[in-house]
Amino acid sequence: MAIREILKMGDPRLLRIAPPVTLFDTDELHLLISDMLDTMLAADGAGLAAPQIGVDLQLVIFGSNARNPRYPQAPVVPQTVLLNPVITPLPPSENDATPLQVEDWEGCLSVPGLRAMVPRFARIRYTGFDQYGDPINRTVEGFHARVVQHECDHLIGKLYPMRVRDFSRFGFTDVLFPGLDAGQDD
Repeated sequence: MAIREILKMGDPRLLRIAPPVTLFDTDELHLLISDMLDTMLAADGAGLAAPQIGVDLQLVIFGSNARNPRYPQAPVVPQTVLLNPVITPLPPSENDATPLQVEDWEGCLSVPGLRAMVPRFARIRYTGFDQYGDPINRTVEGFHARVVQHECDHLIGKLYPMRVRDFSRFGFTDVLFPGLDAGQDD
C-alpha cells in the first residue's frame, strides 16, 4: 500500500491545468492509480484527483462500495477511474422540477477541516476513458454528479472555495457538523 501526501490549499501545484493522459494501460499508470486508490481510501475520501498528489495528469478516481463515514447520507457511487474527462451539464429529466444547479455541502482532502455550500449542476453527462483506454460515457445526477464535478475541477486548477457564493455557509466541519470527522474532507 502506497499512501501519497495530499497537497493542501495554498500549494501552487493545485492551481495548474493538468494535461491529458496520452498513454493508457502502462505499468506507471496502473501504479499511480493504485497509489491514488490507497490514498483516497486511507483518507475516507469520496474521490481524488491526480493533481492533489502533485501529478499533472487529467486523472480522477471516485466512488465507494460502502457508505462513506464523512458523507453518511450520500448514496453509494460506483468506484471509477476516469481519464481525460469531459463534463456536459444536462437539463433536468422530464417532469423533474429540480433546477439546473443545486447547492449542497462539500469538503475536500486538500482543504481539510472545512466545508461549504457549493453550487453544482444537478445532472451531467461525463465522458472520458478508463485506465485501459476504453471509453466511459455516463449520465448521472445528485451526489454522483457532484463528486465528478468536484474532482474534475482539480484538473483545471479550481478548488471548491472558488465556487462558494455565500461565505456565511462556509466553515469548520466540527462546528457545522458536530460528530463528523473534522480532520478529513472531500
